[in-house]
Amino acid sequence: MDTRKVIATDQALALIEKLKAEHGQLMFHQSGGCCDGSAPMCYPAGEFQIGQQDVLLGEIGGCPFYIGAGQYEYWKHTQLIIDVVPGRGSGFSLEGPHGVRFLTRSRCFTDEEWKAISANH
Repeated sequence: MDTRKVIATDQALALIEKLKAEHGQLMFHQSGGCCDGSAPMCYPAGEFQIGQQDVLLGEIGGCPFYIGAGQYEYWKHTQLIIDVVPGRGSGFSLEGPHGVRFLTRSRCFTDEEWKAISANH
């Protein structure tokens, strides 16, 4: 039973390693903004200002993954699955020049998984 709040596909993990080789340590923020829709954004570590309302959801590929508190409230019962698809995403996210973009998929935790998560918090 994998109850991590955020995970990544093998394709996403491979892209993260490639981006780390190019840019150094990275960080992610699940965007909820109007310009980027609701996309996972990848930045060089420290290039995105984390605020008091941001929640550290976990790590993918050894990189911290944050989400805004308001958006977290909507998605707290789900596991975010970060994937990669062809196409251009936001110009702000590091993967853009590679002709791909990160994409968030999700699944609801089962009742048993949610009980285990709740017991650990």
